[in-house]
Amino acid sequence: MIIHQRTLNRETGCAGIGLHNGKKVNLTLKPAEPDSGIRFVRVDLPNSPVIEAKNTQVVATQLATSIGYNGHRISTVEHLLAALSGLGIDNASIELDSSEVPIMDGSSGPFIRMLHEAGLKKQGKTKKYLVVKRPIEVRENGSKVTLIPADEFKISFTIDYDHPLMQNQSLTVAVEDKSFVQEIGWARTFGFLEEVESLKKSGFAQGGSLENAIVIDRSGVLNEKGLRYRDEFVRHKILDLIGDLSLIGMPIRGHVLAHKSGHTLHQTLVQTLLSDPENYEIVTPVNGTTPPLQG
Repeated sequence: MIIHQRTLNRETGCAGIGLHNGKKVNLTLKPAEPDSGIRFVRVDLPNSPVIEAKNTQVVATQLATSIGYNGHRISTVEHLLAALSGLGIDNASIELDSSEVPIMDGSSGPFIRMLHEAGLKKQGKTKKYLVVKRPIEVRENGSKVTLIPADEFKISFTIDYDHPLMQNQSLTVAVEDKSFVQEIGWARTFGFLEEVESLKKSGFAQGGSLENAIVIDRSGVLNEKGLRYRDEFVRHKILDLIGDLSLIGMPIRGHVLAHKSGHTLHQTLVQTLLSDPENYEIVTPVNGTTPPLQG
């Protein structure tokens, strides 16, 4: 277990396009002080408004997670937040000159590479962990997410699409920095070719391509190099869930069991969890472990 808070050792950045708005964007990741959390800064707007990466700032969950404050928005934050969470980074300032995080290759991989190149810095403050005390469950339209107490952060995810490559695909992962990088971080977002035209007409996927997403038709995967993992689809869903849960604002200790869920239900889970203090306890590590729960 990581005891101390982490930030970046130095500044790093990248450029790309937004998956949904199709606009060019420059992104800079900067170190931040202990206890400052993850913050997005819209440097393209007057006075460079700040949007904190917190569940209270979520403004949309259709096809991606978007956060906002005072009418200013950052869209598709989940892949970058997953990279930061997966590497145990608590504090960072993220500057952008557009309203959407660049999609890069559709995974967290390019952000992981950037963060490793910048280096991780241990800070003087101790981390806080949210420890789940009792089971909670949320359901909607045949999907559900359950969160139960556990000594580690673990995710079990099942997807079941009407496609031979994606039927009843399941995976369980104990999430820590090494397993995140090796098993989850490079899994790409995906979509069905038959849905692309309608998505574009609705204003989504304007920047989508075979360079930043897995595209599937009834015959299989259209990407020339195929899949990175045999079960890349469920791995990417776990990646999304990690990013969405990071909006709690601290790492959690609990086992998440997700069945056919997405961004909207993930945020419902977060809201339900945080709505009652009896659901959780906030603790700091003692000798590398979280102390026993009280009560």
